[in-house]
Amino acid sequence: MQILHISAECYPAAKVGGLGDVVGALPKYLNKLGVSAGVLIPKYKTKWIESQSFSPVYQGNTWLHNHNVWFRIEKLESTDLGFPLFVANIPDYFDRPGVYNDPSGYSYGDEIRRFIAFQQAALQWVIQSPGKPKVIHCHDHHVGLIPFMMKYCPEYNWALGNTPSVFTIHNGEYHGAFGWDKLYLLPHFEPYARGILDWKNAITPLAAAIKSSWRVTTVSPSYLEELKQNSKGLESLLIHEQHKSLGIINGIDSAVWNPKTDPFISDGLKRSIAAFKKKNKEALKASYPLDMKLPLVTFIGRLAREKGADLMPDLVHSIMNSGLEVAIAVLGTGDPNLHGSFAHLNHIYQGKFHARLEYNEGLAHQLYAGSDFLLMPSRVEPCGLNQMYSMAYGTLPIVRSVGGLKDTVPDVGEPDGSGRGFRFDEFTVHDVHTAIYRATELYSDKDALNEVREKIMNLDFSWEASASAYNDVYNELLELV
Repeated sequence: MQILHISAECYPAAKVGGLGDVVGALPKYLNKLGVSAGVLIPKYKTKWIESQSFSPVYQGNTWLHNHNVWFRIEKLESTDLGFPLFVANIPDYFDRPGVYNDPSGYSYGDEIRRFIAFQQAALQWVIQSPGKPKVIHCHDHHVGLIPFMMKYCPEYNWALGNTPSVFTIHNGEYHGAFGWDKLYLLPHFEPYARGILDWKNAITPLAAAIKSSWRVTTVSPSYLEELKQNSKGLESLLIHEQHKSLGIINGIDSAVWNPKTDPFISDGLKRSIAAFKKKNKEALKASYPLDMKLPLVTFIGRLAREKGADLMPDLVHSIMNSGLEVAIAVLGTGDPNLHGSFAHLNHIYQGKFHARLEYNEGLAHQLYAGSDFLLMPSRVEPCGLNQMYSMAYGTLPIVRSVGGLKDTVPDVGEPDGSGRGFRFDEFTVHDVHTAIYRATELYSDKDALNEVREKIMNLDFSWEASASAYNDVYNELLELV
């Protein structure tokens, strides 16, 4: 392997959000470029992982203070993913059905111990591997201590001190910070490096990764600039490290998200886009008891604050009470309080609103194919993949002008004709309501609607360009070794 990606998520083995999609696609497209890349994640007890066969490749032990932790690195026997997938089997730490939370949505509560154990297991394996990777690419704070350990822990830096590290920030909202009272869980490090771990008087993996990595990337150019302005206290650090930082927009896996061949949708795209949309919208009746004669606006994703999900209940009341003729569908899980709110909305707005509180990959594909509009009222959206998925299936995005949404969705009102969807600036019910009203106006003009649909379905959001940009980063770093 030339490039080893280390992450908490990787589709289809374990996915909570866009992180899983990226880590499940980028290595595949790097391999297509001739760059040998693989992935290491923890071995969770997800349905997908439980259904696969793995072969052991390394077995060892690491320490959390005075507790000896046994682990085994295993390789997926199937080659269908397009890249080698490795999992760290760490009993009692990751053999659970959820990635971060239990099936009810509540945190497991021992994330610090779990991921410190995983990160050390990863480095123990890499050191002992006969073919050490040339670059270690880490994703988000869960593995943010790896670049630090590679540089400053004697147990690892003798072998990995000159190995380039790349760190990608997928979501800067989460820093992974914990108190100095947990210092005993970390392996020994050089005393002078204590300040590398510290940010705002806490051990902060995200900050440590930004300081320690050879290169830092974000998942869109706009998000990099936004983090310099608002990253929950890391602004000055990101400005200081901007010389080694780069924003690269994510792609989507065109083999997975293809309206012509997608096995999850009821009707594949043939010749007529209008017929494709109509048939797939009708198929949604089996899952959503809605009036499909109305324009269908859909929200897909985690029911979390950064995704703007907490705005949805008030927005639904505002739209339904205004008399605007629209149907709204929701698919996702998250905040237990929002689960209760959506269950209540299901009852009072029957036929016009329906939420399914579950993670369902197949139904998500059907919603992209059958919906007319996709709503993304995000407070923060580093890149966003949903808007790209929706456009591939002829569903117009309604998005807030932040991060990657700003980079990928010009408004249909742009005079140069580049419009792909509807944008709004402020995180308010009024602004979102207005954007949805504008979308319904376009919906009433079938010729104009189909013209935009055809335009967005011909856009190229594939991973080839993004994978090439990452390969340029790797090559640049390897020239420094």
